[in-house]
Amino acid sequence: MGNRKSSLWTRRRLLGAVPAVLAPALLPGIMRGTVMVKKSAAPFSRFVDVAHAAGLTESMVYGDIDNFTYIVESMAAGCAFLDYDNDGWMDIFILGGRKLENTPATASNRLYKNNRDGTFTDVTAKAGLLDAGWAQGVCVGDYNNDGFEDLFLTYYGQNRLMRNNGDGTFTDVTAKAGLLHPSTRYSTGCSFVDYNRDGLLDLFVSNYLEIDLATAPKPSATEPSCNYQGVPVICGPLGLPKAGNYLYRNNGDGTFTDVSKESGVGSFRGSYGLSVVCFDADEDGWPDIFVACDATPSLLLMNNHDGTFREEAIFRGVALSGEGQLMGGMGAAAGDYNLDGHTDLIKTHFYTQSPGLYRNDGKGNFDDVTIQSGLNKESRFVCFGAGLVDFDNDGQPDILLTSGSVYPQVARVSSRLPARSPSLVFRNQGDGTFVELGPEVGPDVMAPHCARGAAFGDFDNDGDMDVLIMNVNEPPTLLRNDAPAGNHWIKIRLEGVKSNRSAIGARVLVRYGGKVQVQELMSQSSFLSSNDPRLHFGLGAASTVDVEVNWPSGFVETIKSAPSNQLLTLREGLGQVKGRPFK
Repeated sequence: MGNRKSSLWTRRRLLGAVPAVLAPALLPGIMRGTVMVKKSAAPFSRFVDVAHAAGLTESMVYGDIDNFTYIVESMAAGCAFLDYDNDGWMDIFILGGRKLENTPATASNRLYKNNRDGTFTDVTAKAGLLDAGWAQGVCVGDYNNDGFEDLFLTYYGQNRLMRNNGDGTFTDVTAKAGLLHPSTRYSTGCSFVDYNRDGLLDLFVSNYLEIDLATAPKPSATEPSCNYQGVPVICGPLGLPKAGNYLYRNNGDGTFTDVSKESGVGSFRGSYGLSVVCFDADEDGWPDIFVACDATPSLLLMNNHDGTFREEAIFRGVALSGEGQLMGGMGAAAGDYNLDGHTDLIKTHFYTQSPGLYRNDGKGNFDDVTIQSGLNKESRFVCFGAGLVDFDNDGQPDILLTSGSVYPQVARVSSRLPARSPSLVFRNQGDGTFVELGPEVGPDVMAPHCARGAAFGDFDNDGDMDVLIMNVNEPPTLLRNDAPAGNHWIKIRLEGVKSNRSAIGARVLVRYGGKVQVQELMSQSSFLSSNDPRLHFGLGAASTVDVEVNWPSGFVETIKSAPSNQLLTLREGLGQVKGRPFK
């Protein structure tokens, strides 16, 4: 988790040779002092937690939050917005776990159907999704191009491919699809991605580390990798063996073939992999793969267009911090924070480490602009979920991060490392900088939780982006966004024809009021989570937009002067553009 070893080498040194052994570095103090909050003149969104009123009442069981014994308990899981029944309303899927002993009968993943009135119905059992395993991550995509979104779930244990049957139920087709693995794996991030551009969604899976709970070490005051500043805590990740990554090619008949070796993906075993974000980093029309990695260099797998990948995170500036320091990479999100038409990255980190913001030059080269952006002022918590989302629809993407401890034992001896902590909201100032907001966003954002994954979407179809958060051993948080009136927006729903049906990998540029913003349709983002697939753009005062869609197939479509405040649906290549009022 990025806390025990670090490197202060410059990028110039790293471009030469990376030493095989990383020297330990002492941690700075936990708190940098009170974060200064600057209030903008224009009103911002307020958020209200409506989870209980909406019917999201089941606690998401996951280990012993007051006394984690193993790292498997501490990392917990993600969540998703998806429209599993194709009714135009976002449903909710939340991953849960179990306990080492005495797992409650209510422990399970949870699927909630949107009732279209602000409430949800728990349909987990009816849908065939009851499970009390150590679930980790979720990615969403229509792997068989039948028009219904499927689920791939990662586990400590056996990963699962859940096929959507189109009738409200799911079937576990893991074995039939050729995705069973012979031994226990600790898989975390995943993403459906059409890496070879054949119109079929392939599957990338990251793995965290190798561990067997029957023989795994326990917290210790004497073992360097099993204590934090002298307090016994979970062991790892350092000191535990690293695990490789996997790539599975979709055969088009419901099965997958493991191509990890021939693609080169399986050879990148030097990092503890967590969240996955697939996007076209160098804008060459082919999807690349970013993996946020914990306590080790993050990975950027560049697509060679021939079924193989090369790893270039260090050379392209996203493996470490700008100062060459190893970071505890947990979650990651992509978006265009500075409105230059290129996809940037934000990554969440460990205690004492600010969230990292990496600016893309459009050729896949990144600069760490954390300090310039002002995000370096916040480093109090372990952050997990992340979103680059325009909450107030002013045309500038903002940032929300979730946080929560992995060391509850330390919270008992130090109030500066609480077991539960707030979510963090940063407003985009429109000049490349962000300012952290406080109570003005609403007390429910500031409420302390041990939070992990976050998904971003418009569950009530009112034209602003809401937030779903997985909380460890609590019911989830559902932050309804009450955005200020007056600003415009547009949502874009894509359906592939020659491209994969979900249009995952599409790159969309929207031009409005003299600005340009890019977003890419992804299967996983944040921390092990999946967002609303309808791309949302705040527009400020602009009442019309020009839209350019770069489909995964290579086809490009342009829509001129589309009216704002609507859901724009585009089917690839047929010229069928439907605009309708959003509710």
